Amino acid sequence: MVSNAPAPPREGRTLPRPPDRRPGRPRRPSLRNGRADRITLALMLGVPALLVVGLVWLPALATVALSFTRWDGIGGPETIEWIGAQNYVDAFTIYPPFEPALRNNLVWLVVLFAFPTVLGMLLAVLLDRPLRGGSLYQSAFYMPVVLSLALVGFIWQLVYSRDQGLLNAFLALAADAPPVDWFGDPDINLYAVLVAAGWRHTGYIMLLYLAGLKAVDPSLREAAAIDGAGPVRTFTRVVFPALLPINLVVVVVTVIDALRAFDIVWVINRGRNGLELISALVTSNVIGEASRVGFGSALAVVMLVISLVFIAVYVSTMLRGAYR
Repeated sequence: MVSNAPAPPREGRTLPRPPDRRPGRPRRPSLRNGRADRITLALMLGVPALLVVGLVWLPALATVALSFTRWDGIGGPETIEWIGAQNYVDAFTIYPPFEPALRNNLVWLVVLFAFPTVLGMLLAVLLDRPLRGGSLYQSAFYMPVVLSLALVGFIWQLVYSRDQGLLNAFLALAADAPPVDWFGDPDINLYAVLVAAGWRHTGYIMLLYLAGLKAVDPSLREAAAIDGAGPVRTFTRVVFPALLPINLVVVVVTVIDALRAFDIVWVINRGRNGLELISALVTSNVIGEASRVGFGSALAVVMLVISLVFIAVYVSTMLRGAYR
């Protein structure tokens, strides 16, 4: 009689362990990173951090330090004279262009909020609906955003030119009006430039609000429609409060745009004769004929402080929303 029982293992020989075939027990992935992975991760985090520190934070700290000094930019550190807060005192007391520049920046901010920002939001609401040729309209309104403010200034010089400008030619043809010096008259040149800046700002705000509207939950609109709310009430009571993160971004972007507006006024008349802005004063003091690096740094710090107020509000609001 032949036995079917398996033969016992020989002495000193180990049988292989059978695989674990229990279902529902996936194999654990290895958490150990190789040397190449660690190098890649270090480069991905380290290179951007070095660029931010070297190109943003160190120049910002150097600007703050230089704002308390008197220096013409020539010579080494031994030529820098420490004068404390005298630059700030001079800016607010005995520097005539500073007050109109601060006022013009405030007017710039108010006008950007009142007209281009509202117009950009309205365009976003209209283009968020199903519309034939909507992509074409979006591209047309966004096109000025890809242009630099310097190029915008050159374009609008063709419109506002006193002798050969499109606007004066139209006014002469339609109403037989005399030519207007739009950029040379200090009573109106700021508002003429604001039209050009607003033309570019509107497309950017439209894009931000379009992105926010696409992210709004459609059930909110459906619930408002079931309750009998019309389109205007739905937007003001339901959609607009849901756009709080976008609204904060728009506020910060508009404030920063109002403070750093420089290219267009510098192209027109170097920020003079009614177009004084803080950014233009910084440039004229740092690289101008006087070359007052310390005083220009103090003006730059004033811009930085005003910007940081709004940025701090934005960051704190976003962090509070993240912890809820």
